Amino acid sequence: MRAARAVKLKTIICEKVNIPELNDNMVLVKTNLSSICGSDLHVVNMGYTAYASDFPLPYGAPGHEGVGEIIESRSPGFNRGENVLTVPNIYSSKTFADYQVIEPKYLVKLPPNGNQKQLMMAQQLATVEYSCKNIDSIEGKTVAVIGQGSAGLFHNFILKRYGAEKVIAIEPIDHRRNISKDFGADLTVDSTGEKATDAILDITNGAGADIVIEAVGSVETLNQAMEMCKSKGRVQSFGLPTTLKPIPFDWNTFFSKRLTINSNFGSQDERDLASVKKSIDLINKNDIDMSKILSHEFSIEQIQDAFDFAEKRTDGMVKITITF
Repeated sequence: MRAARAVKLKTIICEKVNIPELNDNMVLVKTNLSSICGSDLHVVNMGYTAYASDFPLPYGAPGHEGVGEIIESRSPGFNRGENVLTVPNIYSSKTFADYQVIEPKYLVKLPPNGNQKQLMMAQQLATVEYSCKNIDSIEGKTVAVIGQGSAGLFHNFILKRYGAEKVIAIEPIDHRRNISKDFGADLTVDSTGEKATDAILDITNGAGADIVIEAVGSVETLNQAMEMCKSKGRVQSFGLPTTLKPIPFDWNTFFSKRLTINSNFGSQDERDLASVKKSIDLINKNDIDMSKILSHEFSIEQIQDAFDFAEKRTDGMVKITITF
């Protein structure tokens, strides 16, 4: 089979390897489509890794967003020929391969005749749903979302469903910012850094946002999120960091504002994958338009080109699909 392998920093190649052997209580899935998540860029291009070893990573890693067909099952809940969404957690992510052996707890059956390409987005949408439903109170609040990649756009959508009064999208890339209102943003900010912080403070009459979602994953934006958050407000740290090492943290702002900061992690291990199933339903009912998210396609043989293209964040690029 064909499988991607991250062999060193900024280098991911496609190789031919043996199809993995199926063990008891596991399922063999043939991958139809996969997609590149922003966290994959952090792993391959920036060196963040939660795997047991450093480079080279396991074959198929760090892919974790995909749809496929069950080829063989040793789990009583799944049968040959069924189409499934694969949502492995970060420690078992191997979706950048023709085939993967996966635990049944990381599989959800897809609706018959559903649009597989759009339904694939249920994995990331579910991480946002899981994150937002674990925020104490969103209704009536002003929320700033830093970054309008797919995760930021999905936040706009979910936040409005949870009753946010005003969602402010912060994004310097024109295309992403321009479609942010289609997903629920009420206002947009086209600047970054201090100018973006000043814009949020101006919009909120100096108070700051009730909630700030950090959907980029950088030291600068995490600390910026605290600056633009109101006193006793909440920062939701969604973006994956670039390193496992300790990072600089603006303790004084955190302490003096008496902020609450939470991380987002664990939707793939949620009981019964409730957020994933809800997200599949939202997409299948066309409550959210994924056609504006899925912007470019590359084959598995072009995996390095796909990562290079994703890293450039070219205007017009939101989500890259990997085809098999």
